[in-house]
Amino acid sequence: MNAVHPLSSTPEPDLLDALHTQHQRLNAALEATPRQEWRNQYHPDLSPMGWHYAHCHFIEAVWLQERILGNAPCQQHDWHTLYFPELSPKWRRGGRLPSAERLLTWGRECQERHRRLLREDPQVRQHPLLEQDYLVGFLAQHHAMHLESLEQVRWWAQLTRPTPPVPVPTRPRTTTWPTTDWAWIPGGEASVGSDAVITFDNERSPHPVTLEPYAIRSHPVSNAEIIAFVESGGYAPEEHWGPDGEAWLERTGVSAPLGWWRLRDGTRVQTLPDGTHTLEPEAPAVGLSWFEANAYARWANARLPHEHEWEHAARSGILRDTGHVWEWCANTFQPYPCFRPFPYDEYSAPWFDGAHYVLRGGSAWSDPLLKRPTMRNFFTPDKRHVFSGFRLARSL
Repeated sequence: MNAVHPLSSTPEPDLLDALHTQHQRLNAALEATPRQEWRNQYHPDLSPMGWHYAHCHFIEAVWLQERILGNAPCQQHDWHTLYFPELSPKWRRGGRLPSAERLLTWGRECQERHRRLLREDPQVRQHPLLEQDYLVGFLAQHHAMHLESLEQVRWWAQLTRPTPPVPVPTRPRTTTWPTTDWAWIPGGEASVGSDAVITFDNERSPHPVTLEPYAIRSHPVSNAEIIAFVESGGYAPEEHWGPDGEAWLERTGVSAPLGWWRLRDGTRVQTLPDGTHTLEPEAPAVGLSWFEANAYARWANARLPHEHEWEHAARSGILRDTGHVWEWCANTFQPYPCFRPFPYDEYSAPWFDGAHYVLRGGSAWSDPLLKRPTMRNFFTPDKRHVFSGFRLARSL
């Protein structure tokens, strides 16, 4: 295990309370899942809902029981080959899960036992990983990410229905904005990254960067703007897609964001985890790959922002409506200077491969724990199910 990073003295939220909240959300998620669905794998990229629930509790047990207390692995020796992702192909996971009732019972027992250890056990409390409750926050965020993955599974479950259900009314919104709301930002030195306790290793080591002057949209690209792109033939394999985007487009046959439908009367709707909604023109568009975001930006005579530009604008209070969709950035996921893997080597380092692109901001399905200016999400450019949209930037 790597040495513990020096931690910031910045006050943090009560992380034990945050972990308890995630436990309650996990229980509610599994309880609300129809028993005929919780083992199902709806997409090759996504695990069954029941696996996400079990994996979260297993990871807690690994950190607390095995790595901190030094206990032998649980007698259920096959748990490691089921709940460690690298040892368990997604397609095999559903059939190996215990019943939902057993999972819920075991999960609640784990939750109570683990919270007691984190609150009271001297050996646990004195471990370097518990400095300022770092491990508690790490586990709470880990669970929050898997809960968002559960919503992605629900999305695909909705999308497998043979016909779209009757659309529910448009969800109310409290903000409106023009579609040309550009903010001009002078170049110069900016700071990115954070040393706060509740950050992941790829965010740590705050450091200065030099930015050229740029403009960035105050709001994400909206459904209305994507409709205009669709209706103008933007999904035709033209120059704005670039070679890789054009190859992806021709391979997939995509012609609109994920979950978009058109009813017989011409109404455009989108299926989301909670059902099918009439498209609201001003709402941030969601269900877009990096290829689609980049093609739209080029078609609109703009570009995607670099993640440093995005973070600087977010910290400056310029960005509006963040946290509705994860926002694709132009650059691939790379380590910051002085990066050190923590609390284990494989959390970020394997994904510095030049094939994963950065997303920022969080989505409507993200827990508030994950919605901070420095949070770096990352996926390959073909992924559309990760509640992703984008905003535009331009060089000045």
